[in-house]
Amino acid sequence: MADAAPAEPWRALFPEASAAEWGDWRWQMRHAVKGVEALSRHVPLTEDERRGCVDTASIFRLGISPYYLSLVDRDHPFCPVRMQAIPTAAEAVARPGELKDPLGEDKNRPVSAIVHKYPDRVLFLALDRCSVYCRHCTRRRITKGGEADLDRAQLRAGIEYVRTHPEVRDVLLSGGDPFLLSDERLEELLAPLREIPHVEMIRVGTRIPVCLPMRVTESLAKLLRRFAPLFVVTHFNHPKEITPEARRACELLVDHGVPVENQAVLMRRVNSSARIIRELNHACLKMRVRPYYLHQMDVAEGLEHLRTPLRAGVEILRQLRGHTSGLAVPHLAVDLPGGGGKVTLQPDYVEERRPTETLFRNYKGEPYSYPEPAETDCSCPYDETWTRKRS
Repeated sequence: MADAAPAEPWRALFPEASAAEWGDWRWQMRHAVKGVEALSRHVPLTEDERRGCVDTASIFRLGISPYYLSLVDRDHPFCPVRMQAIPTAAEAVARPGELKDPLGEDKNRPVSAIVHKYPDRVLFLALDRCSVYCRHCTRRRITKGGEADLDRAQLRAGIEYVRTHPEVRDVLLSGGDPFLLSDERLEELLAPLREIPHVEMIRVGTRIPVCLPMRVTESLAKLLRRFAPLFVVTHFNHPKEITPEARRACELLVDHGVPVENQAVLMRRVNSSARIIRELNHACLKMRVRPYYLHQMDVAEGLEHLRTPLRAGVEILRQLRGHTSGLAVPHLAVDLPGGGGKVTLQPDYVEERRPTETLFRNYKGEPYSYPEPAETDCSCPYDETWTRKRS
């Protein structure tokens, strides 16, 4: 008779860990798998992966939490978790058109912790560490280590920048992963930001629910709720990542009044099909996580092997619209290279625009006409009165 499967599947990889240690996020971080030799003891690497680990060692960190590594299919090199966590040789090659700073952030960085690219919102870089160094990382110049290990003085300078710029109403904490800060350190950032009168909302960009869900504790959820309106923006890319542990983490946040949204990145051979994206978004909605963006891969150096043509994302949206609920259809976002900002793409349903009507094809390809109104003045007469009353 074959041996029964272990009650905790991770024990095959980390037999020395107790259940209490496995559920401790700090234990997970202390035992992150780093370097090709450590990794090869847990996963039988292909020659391409081994070369990738060696060739990218000086370019970008390799580090995988034991939890996320336990999701890897050890027998299939195209496992979507494996492809996100383990480099291949192609990652060491920069292709024409790829950029070290693909989003043009550094030229809009007035102080070390702040990127101010949009009129009313800023990116606040909290640290340079992650629980898993995703191979598709667009901010690898920072998360590779050594360039953005921000100290308390630099973080205070970032807070002061926000305080002295009243146009900033939205602050996005990112990095690196802000949830790798202790609750105490995180409060040192959130409390002064929330005290600034013109900061209307705070967002936290994090992959912790995906890669280290045990970090989402009751105390963290309660802490975040204190600084509402605060939104957690996470990053599930494949339904394989939505485990019972990940589901518990997301539901704990939502149960405490912390909304969670998902921004997936479209990656070739990882999730580049409408079936996978639909299944991912349905699974997100079942745990009350709203699918928000489907991101076209940024043109960061070494990532061309993971990028899809723009038409692939548009085709995925075409296959989703009308075939699932609107909540399961994300915005397809392209962050324009060099700092042009986000634009969104969608299938074109307009066939022809006429003065009296606009002709469409619906999701089934059937023709429809929308009659245009005779009156075209779209000004709002009450707007000035409303503005005066509020001021």
